[in-house]
Amino acid sequence: MNKKHILLLILFLGFTFISRGQILNEASKLIAPANQGLTEKDAVNGIKEALVKGTGKSVNLVSKVDGYFGNSEIKIPFPENARMIESKLRAMGLGKQADDVILSINRAAEDAAKEAETIFVTAIHNLSIADAIQLVSGKNDACTQYLSKTTTPELKTKFSPIIKASLDKVNATLIWEDAVKTYNQIPFIKKQNQDLTEYVTDKAINGLFIMIAKEELMIRKNPVERTTEILKKVFGN
Repeated sequence: MNKKHILLLILFLGFTFISRGQILNEASKLIAPANQGLTEKDAVNGIKEALVKGTGKSVNLVSKVDGYFGNSEIKIPFPENARMIESKLRAMGLGKQADDVILSINRAAEDAAKEAETIFVTAIHNLSIADAIQLVSGKNDACTQYLSKTTTPELKTKFSPIIKASLDKVNATLIWEDAVKTYNQIPFIKKQNQDLTEYVTDKAINGLFIMIAKEELMIRKNPVERTTEILKKVFGN
């Protein structure tokens, strides 16, 4: 049985039979051998600091101009079930119209992403001791998954009206409606009516969490990213 499996067994059984302090002492031996005596307070502070660092950097990256559009990993394309619209428009010499749609929906995502940080800060503030202990020893994306689970519904609620307003502001809605209208006039094709706001909202949130996961991985794996004493103590030097 490797260290990871031992740790998971300790955490699972420990919450039933022994105190959190005992669990954390055992976990600390496996997580950061060079830093014995990891306390509950260390675990909470370390995870919170890692989350603040990761989310703050990610939000800053995606909310700037070309944060989505200039990043091939999270750039939002035409809706998948509407790719035929894009291909038909380009085939008809209307590539500029298709390009305008793609640019505008990515600008809307960049605009909305600015609102994410406040939501993340609230979720991080509400992190429990039990959650923190498990996140310290969790998978490489454990913190990201925690945030996704606890914040996605609120992010959708917050992002949706902002994205709609942004789409309207940059004329994306009209551009999209014109593209769909042009496509739907083609004989013998299946008509399309994709909800653009919902699509962009989901893609914007997904892209944000992709970036947060990358930041979390760097903190866990790269000592250079552990820029404070508490991060070094919790995740190792």
